[in-house]
Amino acid sequence: MRIDILTLFPEICRAPLSESMMKRAQTSGALELRIHNLREWTTDKHRIVDAAPFGGGQGMVMKPEPIFAAVESLRTDESTVILLTPQGRRFSQQMAGELTQRPHLILISGHYEGIDHRVAEHLADLELSIGDYVITNGTIAAVVVIDAVVRLLPGVLGHEQSAADDSFSSGLLEAPQYTRPAEFQGWKVPDVLLSGNHAKIAEWRRQQAKARTEQNRPDLLG
Repeated sequence: MRIDILTLFPEICRAPLSESMMKRAQTSGALELRIHNLREWTTDKHRIVDAAPFGGGQGMVMKPEPIFAAVESLRTDESTVILLTPQGRRFSQQMAGELTQRPHLILISGHYEGIDHRVAEHLADLELSIGDYVITNGTIAAVVVIDAVVRLLPGVLGHEQSAADDSFSSGLLEAPQYTRPAEFQGWKVPDVLLSGNHAKIAEWRRQQAKARTEQNRPDLLG
């Protein structure tokens, strides 16, 4: 898979996408990642990327010209152009799985008070939001989406069952996990996990996953 990120703040995404599983994905060839500064596609000497909004309002809005120029220089017939915005569809584990089937993703990261709407209307194939809240920089959202997608690519996690057992993959939150020591400050690991009975352990995990979902995310059971 190839992913291009368009952002005004490349350094925000370099560190988290060059460590751990994301580093492994790039080293193995599962991921070809390229990070671009949108200012590279400006044409004025000051490299201006924003302007005041028509109709008045707070802050500045990102201009369409450099974004269109960047996408048009990178896009191929296999590309999916994704705009990260609070107004987009809510990103989910299911959507992450669907995006693994796309060979090339171009992620547009917003900043300031938003992006000229003509980008959403005439350039983006998909608008995504990582949740019902607003963050300072869309580059952070791009990193979240990339991490969620890339870890599902074959071979990235090292153990294919890891992704299948994740929260949301089965429609439930993941069951509790424990490790050594078996007793810590008087709190003991559930006996069933020490029993060696894999059938009972699997059933315990199913029950715990359902109970945890009912308590913390009952909306997933509706």
